[in-house]
Amino acid sequence: MATKGMEAPMAALGSYDSVLPFQAIGIETMVVNADNRASVPQIVAKYAHDRYAVLFIEESLYADFREAADEVNESEDISVIPIPNQTGSMGIGVASLRESAERAVGMDIFSVK
Repeated sequence: MATKGMEAPMAALGSYDSVLPFQAIGIETMVVNADNRASVPQIVAKYAHDRYAVLFIEESLYADFREAADEVNESEDISVIPIPNQTGSMGIGVASLRESAERAVGMDIFSVK
């Protein structure tokens, strides 16, 4: 997606505590709270429309709005990546990465033998 000399932006979406580390390293952040939680599908679509390369999204939001995240992940040039919050992983991020890798490679490369 990005061409030589151009940087594709990244963003993080989640609770204040979840996105603060991303803000510290210069990634755009959007804090989701009770007031704007229902707008998550529109926010995800806006990042995709604005040609962001990566959107890190808190696992709990990903779980609640998975359909919207998967839709943009499949139809746009953006990677929506679920991340754990400060209370720990729900396992959704690992499962999502496993599914993506399996689609790309054609087999589960993370399986333990």
